[in-house]
Amino acid sequence: MWRDLSRAKATGPLVPYIAGFSAELESMGYRPSSVANHVLLLAHASRWLHEHGYRADELAERTEDFLAVRRTIGYTQWISPEAMAPLLTYLGSRGVAAMPAAVLATPVDDVLAGYEHYLLEERGLAIKTIQAFVRVARAFVDEHGDVTGDLTGVTAGDVLDFVSEHCRRQNPHRVATGLRVFLRYCQVAGVTTGSLSEAVPRVASWRLSSLPKTLAPEHVRSLLESCDQSSATGARNFAIVTVLVRLGLRAGEVANLELGDVDWRGGELTVRGKGSRVDRLPLPVDVGAAIAHWLEHGRPACAHPNVFIRMLAPLTPLSSGGVSDVVRAACRRAGLAPVGAHHLRHSAASEMLRGGSNLFEIGQVLRHQRLATTAIYAKIDHRTLSGVAQPWPEA
Repeated sequence: MWRDLSRAKATGPLVPYIAGFSAELESMGYRPSSVANHVLLLAHASRWLHEHGYRADELAERTEDFLAVRRTIGYTQWISPEAMAPLLTYLGSRGVAAMPAAVLATPVDDVLAGYEHYLLEERGLAIKTIQAFVRVARAFVDEHGDVTGDLTGVTAGDVLDFVSEHCRRQNPHRVATGLRVFLRYCQVAGVTTGSLSEAVPRVASWRLSSLPKTLAPEHVRSLLESCDQSSATGARNFAIVTVLVRLGLRAGEVANLELGDVDWRGGELTVRGKGSRVDRLPLPVDVGAAIAHWLEHGRPACAHPNVFIRMLAPLTPLSSGGVSDVVRAACRRAGLAPVGAHHLRHSAASEMLRGGSNLFEIGQVLRHQRLATTAIYAKIDHRTLSGVAQPWPEA
């Protein structure tokens, strides 16, 4: 624990929290020097509160005022809201420095809150999907609704204009699908007077028209070899890449793996997939060895149950984006064009195909709900396709 309080010149309402705050930071993996800087920031905030007669629970709503003072007197570091986040989070967990009272919800917020509840409770969609759909809905209401959230004046032309404009900047499928679902909800909820969902144009899509983007086996080996297993970060990255290329997991599934999901005695791995689906997969020896090496020699102790965590404080679980970042960094080290984690899922399927597995078996490992989803890999089975291809007719 950081105990050099003489440097902090601690006075004011936050003094009682110094010891607990520093201990909390240490438990989250912050280095001693970083802990010291955070405590010094706490001390400055405490003195500022004391000088102005403010209470500890007023810090959150006056954070910007405090940071402005730091900038004015010449501080060039620890002057952003992000720098204050650990302190405010800690104080909030102790019932102190509650965040400012929320702004009163507007009628538009009420409409979107009802829509969000519908997506979660009635449709059972994943949180990220709900967030994406609500963003589309909010953009549409902001452009074509009024302050009461009333959309009764919206026309089919408004819908077409919105789709045409936003599809230029965003994923067309996401915009069209999100808007279509929202307009259906609006009709049921009485927000619109008629059905406008049919006015949303269909996005052109030719299913199975493209080839899965895969890496050659030698490139996969280069990715694995680029991870220095003698370091903690390298051991983690090697385990992540190994899981991706051997089991074909999605980035989010790797990020969600928990210590209890690894059944070492039974040789199985529990995977939480899309749509709250839970499956058990065999744990290959090399995958188990890579995970075990990371857990034994690299993973720092922390309160989170996730297998893969960040290496810099705060020690929180690695996100799905972080998993893809690991793959892209490995590509750079190996001198390859950067690809995301999903390319390794395709590469795993391609390797199984080369090893003699059929599409049904590949679909089981990848946990596809429909065999038609796996059928795209038939297009890269050149050995089988060459046996059924008809000879080119002579001129």
